[in-house]
Amino acid sequence: MSFEDKSLQCSDCGATFTFSAEEQEFFQNKGFTNEPKRCPSCRQARKAERYGNSNYGAPRQMFPVTCAECGKDTEVPFEPRGDKPVYCSDCYRKVRLGR
Repeated sequence: MSFEDKSLQCSDCGATFTFSAEEQEFFQNKGFTNEPKRCPSCRQARKAERYGNSNYGAPRQMFPVTCAECGKDTEVPFEPRGDKPVYCSDCYRKVRLGR
């Protein structure tokens, strides 16, 4: 089935937004039968409201670390406690697969 971009109107703010062909294909693959009724910004606001998390969709706080395996400077999405080694994403994958 071929999809084409569609213009839809947001039920919350009334703005016109594009429901892209890629999004339509994603919706079909997930088994969704209805088109979105909210624009992306209203959808994000609704999710934040529903889940009670004012940081929903906000960038995560990252912490600078040095990889315990290769010594590369990197960032991780948690504050290291110092009692366990912290790895960059490449070394973490290697260590995780090696166990």
